[in-house]
Amino acid sequence: MKHTLQQVFRSGKFVVGFSIFVTLLLIVFLYPLIIKDDPLAIIAQGTFFPPGIYVNTFDSINSPTTYTLMLDNAAAKRIANKLSDDDRLAMKEWLVMAGISETEIDIIDTVKLLELWGKNYDPNKSFPGMTFAKQRYYQRLDNSLRGLLLTEGVTVATQNPQTGALEQTGTVKQSDYVNVSEVANVRALPLGTDNFGRDVLTELVKATGVSLEIGLIAGLIATLVGLTLGLLSGYIGGTVDDIIMFVTNLFTVIPGFVLLILISFSIGQDKRGPFTVAVVIGFTSWVWTTRAVRSQVLSLRNRDHVNLSKLSGHSIVHIILTDILPYIASYVVMALILQIASGILAEAQLSILGLGPRTTDVPTLGLMMRWAMIYQAQILGKWWAYFPVLITIALITFSMNLMNTGLDQVFNPALRD
Repeated sequence: MKHTLQQVFRSGKFVVGFSIFVTLLLIVFLYPLIIKDDPLAIIAQGTFFPPGIYVNTFDSINSPTTYTLMLDNAAAKRIANKLSDDDRLAMKEWLVMAGISETEIDIIDTVKLLELWGKNYDPNKSFPGMTFAKQRYYQRLDNSLRGLLLTEGVTVATQNPQTGALEQTGTVKQSDYVNVSEVANVRALPLGTDNFGRDVLTELVKATGVSLEIGLIAGLIATLVGLTLGLLSGYIGGTVDDIIMFVTNLFTVIPGFVLLILISFSIGQDKRGPFTVAVVIGFTSWVWTTRAVRSQVLSLRNRDHVNLSKLSGHSIVHIILTDILPYIASYVVMALILQIASGILAEAQLSILGLGPRTTDVPTLGLMMRWAMIYQAQILGKWWAYFPVLITIALITFSMNLMNTGLDQVFNPALRD
């Protein structure tokens, strides 16, 4: 056993994959100890705040809603930074469709452009040829423009430890310079916010943990079901083998993902929690494991040590557990690694289609992709809403495939260099 472990950790591919996976696990477990915010808590208003530093006045005594103020140096610069050239051209396009003469529209004069927009824009108005996605784009643009010209100060408040009431500690004007060290509730958002105003980094770390749990549960279920059926089919043979292989072939003919979609849809949104989705994925992903284990067992059941165990009068369960299972244990571990990765990818696919876990409980990597897709982050160029999710999924699957390849080289001498 010790010699085998030494061989495993001498495999470069396994070590690299294992290191990446452990690093991700450490981030998932240690980050919540530093940042204790609920990943689904709204910390900002607006659409897709870019990465940067923000004053979070979630505890503002002026309003029950959240409000976020960018730390920039002057109102003019603030407006110029928030209103891009693409936004100006889009505003002009809508105003022209609304009947405003192009000569009246000056996209360089920000104040006049915003005044003209505020007087004429109607979020419910649609023009011939305008798609629903385009109408939603204008609505999101209008939401991001609201309050752009306001200069009222934002109240920074803290909670009184004795009474529990919020008390004003200061006011920050939108045109003021701000000393970050003097503001108690300043937040650095390395990955910005999503369309709901939630910290993408906090959400991503929590989503990674939930997706890993889903993958682990789904992988364990699929591996256990596949291992049990494969052992029984390969060793007992006869009628048992025929029945198991008939069911396996039946599931092989029916595409697994289609079956997964149908089952998830039939469960209903309210009942689809992470554990339920993991169980569904697990019970629809055991087929290839069963066939692979069966083929391994067929090559082992007539070996001398198995025949000797039969002659000794040992039971079928004893023979399977002591004389066959240890010889395919390494293969089972590799199958489990692949099943975990497949479970994570399956959850992401389901969530993108709207069939993943319900959105009111916890985030998953798939749900983050769906939220970004619904609010067209990829079209609007808000890369921080979806690109970190893609990188995280790629790192998880890449690390697991490296571990699987490394183990395969250790336990399969024909693949060694």
